[in-house]
Amino acid sequence: MGEIENRPHDPSLMRISDADRQRVADVLRDAAGDGRLDLDELEERLEQTWAAKTYGELVPITLDLQATGPVAPPAAAPVRRPAPGVPAVGHASSLAIMGECKRQGLWSVPEHHSSFALMGSVVIDLREAQLTAHHTQINASAIMGEVKIIVPAHVHVVVDGTPIMGEFTQQKDKVPSEVGPDSPTVRIRGMALMGSVSVQRQPAPGTPKKYLGTY
Repeated sequence: MGEIENRPHDPSLMRISDADRQRVADVLRDAAGDGRLDLDELEERLEQTWAAKTYGELVPITLDLQATGPVAPPAAAPVRRPAPGVPAVGHASSLAIMGECKRQGLWSVPEHHSSFALMGSVVIDLREAQLTAHHTQINASAIMGEVKIIVPAHVHVVVDGTPIMGEFTQQKDKVPSEVGPDSPTVRIRGMALMGSVSVQRQPAPGTPKKYLGTY
């Protein structure tokens, strides 16, 4: 009797359901409606979607659609911009492949930011960040990994993602919302495939717990 081969289970080989195919088809149709796919590309990718049998075959069909998005509307109110003399490094993307990437502290967030985690972890902390636009879009996708987005109390959040055997959600706030008519907006789009994309309001870094009440 030969030696038994002991391999770790590969989730990409798991069989998909018609519901999984339908979710990807919806992403493709949305992309065509936004002008990111022409009709020929849409038809070709829909055929690939319905012919796919495993997650490994399904994932590449929409990967190049996660880093772009519709043009955000013009600013309706003054936004937080870098103060004179204070350097803030800008990052247009955050990537973690079997590792960890953190964006925190003082940094500049462009109008469009893309984050992707493959069997890894990405943390995007906006509490001390400088938003360069009144409307910011973060395209966040996770495949067997996690993207966590932390926002301050005054930021309005719109979560618009697609979970596929995963989670794409706004978690319970840890600080009361202070959103008003002039609050900046952060829209989060993307896909979570057997992974997690989450957003949560949290108090400013260093806030003592005794000032947080029982919220």
